[in-house]
Amino acid sequence: MHCQQNSILLNSLIKTNLLPLAFIGDSVHTLFIREKVLEQDAGNKMNNYHTISSKYCKASAQASALNNILPILNEEEKDIVRRGRNAKPKHQAKNATNSDYSHATAFEILIGFLYLKGDEERFQFILSKSISNEE
Repeated sequence: MHCQQNSILLNSLIKTNLLPLAFIGDSVHTLFIREKVLEQDAGNKMNNYHTISSKYCKASAQASALNNILPILNEEEKDIVRRGRNAKPKHQAKNATNSDYSHATAFEILIGFLYLKGDEERFQFILSKSISNEE
């Protein structure tokens, strides 16, 4: 998507409802994880790729990732996370606690926010730090 369009979309979502940022963030985070899994072992079977990727993309892992990166977030990012934790999604994850699910949603919102903001360096830095304690 064009950078100006991203900026308009981001500004609209920040003023109204942050949950669509989780929709974007989940997709972007999943793609990031899948690329990392492929980089680690390009000779693996498809089922193994999915199993490894799922470990990073489930709510408890995303909640843990958020805890890993909280100390390095700036004030704007911390505000997005706070608002994201308070967002009220209409459904609940099947295999997650309420706490993990709200933190995972906040993580996805942050990732969506960083993606649409367009600061590629900061975006990649946060994504890489989100898995640094997991590898």
